[in-house]
Amino acid sequence: MKKLTFLILCLEGAILSFNVAASAALIPSVAAEFSVSEFVAGRIVWLYMIPYGLSALFYGPLVRAFDAKKIELLCLTFFSVANLAAAFSGNILTLFTARFFMGVFGASVIPLALILIAQATAREKRGRMVGAFFASTFVASLAGLFLSGILNWRLIFLLPAAAGFLLLPLMYFCLPCFTPESKKFAINYIEPFKNKAILYIFTYIFIISLLYHGLQQWFSVYFSTKYGLGQFIISMLITLTSLSGIFGETIGGLFSDKIGRIKTVNLGILLMIVSVALLLFKTPVFILSLTMIIWGLGWTFNHAGLSTILTDLPKDFLHEAASLNSSVRFVAGGLGVSLAGFIMQKNFNLGFIIFAVSLLILLCFGRQLLCKEPAWSRLLRK
Repeated sequence: MKKLTFLILCLEGAILSFNVAASAALIPSVAAEFSVSEFVAGRIVWLYMIPYGLSALFYGPLVRAFDAKKIELLCLTFFSVANLAAAFSGNILTLFTARFFMGVFGASVIPLALILIAQATAREKRGRMVGAFFASTFVASLAGLFLSGILNWRLIFLLPAAAGFLLLPLMYFCLPCFTPESKKFAINYIEPFKNKAILYIFTYIFIISLLYHGLQQWFSVYFSTKYGLGQFIISMLITLTSLSGIFGETIGGLFSDKIGRIKTVNLGILLMIVSVALLLFKTPVFILSLTMIIWGLGWTFNHAGLSTILTDLPKDFLHEAASLNSSVRFVAGGLGVSLAGFIMQKNFNLGFIIFAVSLLILLCFGRQLLCKEPAWSRLLRK
């Protein structure tokens, strides 16, 4: 893959990710702006995630049948317009609608990146490419989280809108056209799931995404209600998850190439369990900061390992798998946010215990399904 092509993909991923994590940190400010409860304002998270997840199902197959460049130009245009609408929303319903369309059009970015990395990179180097791409998204997420603590919440949507419009000319003139593999658009999500290994992978991705987002997106409300922290401190704590995530994606990608995909996945989930256990205790801000760093490293190790596994899939499954990755992650994440909101509204400690136990069960479940890589590879060859 040419460096400029990869750079454009990273820039697009950065624009997409700028306000994804920051949106959770903005919930208290949005709630105050529109005089609604924090749990109502929290819908800006799952109203983005679920449409994103459902829309992602179409982009992998679309890239197979149509020029990916044209698809990305169209999607980035409408994604930027949706951010602009969110920035100037006059009521909570307009903001909800804008978030919905941000999810619909933003869903094209990740499937395209994974497909191109898989097609243009040797297997032994894919981990570091995947890690570098997702590290760029975490850099942008970090910037968004940091700025969410010092800027008006509307600017957190206005900035990616402006960046998107600025990137469009570079994409138009410098991003190469991609020859479609087929002239006919077809979606086939049944065939991949006939393979047990792929079914196991996406079952794992669904569960880990539900648990991760169910916790991550309510940290800001937890810090606000239980610790009485202000917006700046909340944003800085959540920023640490993205800061550590930059290193986690990069190191996790390297680990995937060096020690193996599955060992990297298991190391990540173990760190996540440790961090959730620490949240059960009311600790000083310093310990909270350390907990957020461990959480960010754990999630990104797990994410890098699983994403690299997907790039190793057979070509016949690659497009559907790339779309399913985004779809499953975000639909599961949206469900996780909604489910966790119901539990956390009753009792945060109860929620942390439930999610910690669930992560522990998943670690054991993941070992049974993914630990024996040779057996997993044989399943893929069937």
